[in-house]
Amino acid sequence: MSEETVVIVGAGHAGGQAAASLRQFKWPGHIVMAGEEAYLPYQRPPLSKGFLSGDLEYERLFLKPEAFYAQHDVDRVLEAEIASLDLEAKTVHAKNGEAHRFDKLILATGARVRRLTCPGADCDGVYYLRTIDDVRGIQARFREGARLVVVGGGYIGLEAAAVARKMGLEVTVLEAEDRVLARVAGPEVSAFYQDVHRDAGVDIRLGARVSEIAVEDGCVRACVLDGGEETPADLVIVGIGILPNAEIAAEAGLVVSNGIDTNEFAQTSHRDVYAIGDCANHFNPIYDRRMRLESVHNALEQAKTAAAHICGKEKPYSQVPWFWSDQYDLKLQTQGVSAGYDEAVVRGAPDARSFAVFYLKKGRLIATDAVNAPAEFLGSKALIAAGATPAPERLKDPDVPLKDLI
Repeated sequence: MSEETVVIVGAGHAGGQAAASLRQFKWPGHIVMAGEEAYLPYQRPPLSKGFLSGDLEYERLFLKPEAFYAQHDVDRVLEAEIASLDLEAKTVHAKNGEAHRFDKLILATGARVRRLTCPGADCDGVYYLRTIDDVRGIQARFREGARLVVVGGGYIGLEAAAVARKMGLEVTVLEAEDRVLARVAGPEVSAFYQDVHRDAGVDIRLGARVSEIAVEDGCVRACVLDGGEETPADLVIVGIGILPNAEIAAEAGLVVSNGIDTNEFAQTSHRDVYAIGDCANHFNPIYDRRMRLESVHNALEQAKTAAAHICGKEKPYSQVPWFWSDQYDLKLQTQGVSAGYDEAVVRGAPDARSFAVFYLKKGRLIATDAVNAPAEFLGSKALIAAGATPAPERLKDPDVPLKDLI
């Protein structure tokens, strides 16, 4: 084995895939994977879905079994929060005093939850949903008839609301914007999901900003809105976004702008340091701009790109982003990024709970939201990658296969 070492900081989707891909691409040296949590790399999407509901067993969360890392000579350093990075000495320092020297470094530091900052936000009964331990805390309070308030109407908040309603909790969603999913989908999709949740018994309140968490005996009693109205709560789940963990990169002198800046090979401004996943800000040639993506697909593919480049194989990162969300019997699948669209075309019938919304910008298809419409989800990927400018009337027609529009 070569004496050269790759250190991977982060043991999530990106970090775990990076370790696997390095061996796949025949990296001959040492691999050290350091993670903050006590767990090997595991799937995060099921946390707000199957794992929260109890339908998915704990053991099935993990990306690879312990034996995989042992067989592939990947040193696992868990519960090791990295405090600093010394680029000159090529060393990362953990808060527990350990140091790891590297020849190549992969920053897969991920992201952390955006926290409420209002009075009472740190009291008992207020939860975030990002880790296994978060979910275990929530599950201890999930009981039929309990009053759950969800702060935030994005993917995480609505998924948790759907699980809670199916388990018999009384659920209120407080969304500060004028519609749910405002950051990730168009008004047509937002309106559909608002109706779905309300039909399921969820009280969705829009334009609702939390100014305080009312506390009684150290535990949450209610969420107080800007106007003074109180929403009683036995527990609160906060889902108001995440922030990239880029501080150690910035402090070390790497270029950072809404995440750690990378090139098409996931390299940072230091040739021996790479950044992948939620913490990375890459240039996407399909959209001709820089972007930071929060998705499993992005984490896995950037990990493969970084590992390939470290092993001398050039695999430029150029992907159509995709995302998904499971709520009740509905699967929302998204191809691309709709930000900046100027026209939306609907195919199918929302009332039938199967439809797609195509987003165009100056005639070019840039994204698709597909609700229980897998053909539209799959078919739109090639159109987006090709920069296609399909006629809106043909996009709208369900009898026209998307492959005919390329």
